[in-house]
Amino acid sequence: MATQQQQSAIKGAKVLMVGAGGIGCELLKTLALSGFEDIHIIDMDTIEVSNLNRQFLFRRSHVGQSKAKVARDAVLRFRPNINIRSYHANVKNPEFDVDFFKQFDVVLNGLDNLDARRHVNRLCLAADVPLVESGTTGFLGQVTVHIKGKTECYECQTKPAPKTYPVCTITSTPTKFVHCIVWAKDLLFAKLFGDKNQDNDLNVRSNNSASSSKETEDVFERSEDEDIELYGRKIYDHVFGSNIEAALSNEETWKNRRRPRPIYSKDVLPESLTQQNGSTQNCSVTDGDSMVSAMPSLGLKNPQELWGLTQNSLVFIEALKLFFAKRKKEIGHLTFDKDDQLAVEFVTAAANIRAESFGIPLHSLFEAKGIAGNIVHAVATTNAIIAGLIVIEAIKVLKKDVDKFRMTYCLEHPSKKLLLMPIEPYEPNPACYVCSETPLVLEINTRKSKLRDLVDRIVKTKLGMNLPLIMHGNSLLYEVGDDLDDIMVANYNANLEKYLSELPSPILNGSILTVEDLQQELSCKINVKHREEFDEEKEPEGMVLSGWTPSPATNGDSASTSNNENPVDVTESSSGSEPASKKRRLSETEASNHKKETENVESEDDDIMEVENPMMVSKKKIRVE
Repeated sequence: MATQQQQSAIKGAKVLMVGAGGIGCELLKTLALSGFEDIHIIDMDTIEVSNLNRQFLFRRSHVGQSKAKVARDAVLRFRPNINIRSYHANVKNPEFDVDFFKQFDVVLNGLDNLDARRHVNRLCLAADVPLVESGTTGFLGQVTVHIKGKTECYECQTKPAPKTYPVCTITSTPTKFVHCIVWAKDLLFAKLFGDKNQDNDLNVRSNNSASSSKETEDVFERSEDEDIELYGRKIYDHVFGSNIEAALSNEETWKNRRRPRPIYSKDVLPESLTQQNGSTQNCSVTDGDSMVSAMPSLGLKNPQELWGLTQNSLVFIEALKLFFAKRKKEIGHLTFDKDDQLAVEFVTAAANIRAESFGIPLHSLFEAKGIAGNIVHAVATTNAIIAGLIVIEAIKVLKKDVDKFRMTYCLEHPSKKLLLMPIEPYEPNPACYVCSETPLVLEINTRKSKLRDLVDRIVKTKLGMNLPLIMHGNSLLYEVGDDLDDIMVANYNANLEKYLSELPSPILNGSILTVEDLQQELSCKINVKHREEFDEEKEPEGMVLSGWTPSPATNGDSASTSNNENPVDVTESSSGSEPASKKRRLSETEASNHKKETENVESEDDDIMEVENPMMVSKKKIRVE
């Protein structure tokens, strides 16, 4: 039961919720039932069928509608006298600026991606508004409190970056099923159904320069009168047959590797599939184009069933035929979406055929979808627990009980008989480039890298800036904004295509760049260090950004995903006599005991989130309760 002081703080509070998914539904319900009377919700997503098993404010009749609006309407039915305002929009839109954030007493995050989380963190810092972050992934969850100048901000500790793979591994020498998924999703699917102008050569990379890009373009080009099935077989034979033959011609590559097996459609499929499968008129179509499916006409019903080579080949051809027969207008504009049934079927089939060729174990549609969509399947009760903890911390924030703030982690298995692990928040990291303005260091080949590489790979991707401005000394090299005239835009676009050392104000070894985002009111310095060579395997981007506190060390691959809840960063409490006010390190034993259950997970929903490693902090100091 809330005290009079708590009730007063709750009723007078104006709260901003960002995200109305798995955590967001539980959070809105809990806020309303706890007495909050002025709640604003931002969410850009619409309701999918896959949301209905855990986002309990939604029903099948709501599919396709705004999550924020439907959640608002559902809660107002049992709390009609409170004020809830919904925004069906992206939190990164310009109307949600620093002045917008300043009107709130606390911001509560239930987001599904790192980029939006960083954006909200920076706006809260600029507006000096407390932020309560959250995330879940399966049975794991976390709630953290971020107060400017008093606790670390969300970016004080670096988050696991999405796992990247060298291009040569994906195109030529896959050894894991995830390599086949990346190939099928980011290369083959994009080549067939995405932007035709993008640079995407599916020929195997080898020392034989005879495999030309032009030949590939001819293979993938389909004439208007070309039979769809014959076109599908042509693609099949090219990517699974002749491309593998070309790769095998390079004997050096396979000296210490298992040689792949070329696969041709004539060896796997009957001469004509039309009579066997029926026409595309008999395909399954429900709830719009994203639910077109190749499985029903092939007699496939169970997504957890493991398909053999023949079944995967049939699905590959059938899915390709359906894209051209039922969704032809979308071809040229499609990107892979885990909620697009036909896309998932095509990518699963293509990945499995490639896996068969390279001797890699096959996976079911259910498993492949999880890998392709970076999905860690959600647990509704974890979302409910985390939502309750968010509200508890929000009340503490409103009462300004700084000494009682806690970062709380939800564990899958008890640690010292506890499933909820509360610890005191960390102090601000003096090395954080966001809240402490510490300069960063960029190692880059200034003679071979263009300004576009710097903008796309560093400023936008790693630093998360949406409307960047880049200055070198007094020279403005690049800027984004609606108020730029045509001449300025042309100049900045021209700069993007210039090598760093050839810019009007050349960027060389020792140069210091100022990078700003006016929307986020964030500015940082980057010290440039010229470097000639990079390891293609370990540094595939050809540049290295450093200068913040590194992530906790891990053993093995740091796989990463990205969707609705957040990363978990769990720590062990001490049972010794050490004073509670001191920080200490987790013992290596304690850390390793919990490593597997918390390592680099990130996701709620079938929206994936980033949950920081709870017990993966053996090299990270913590406050112990």
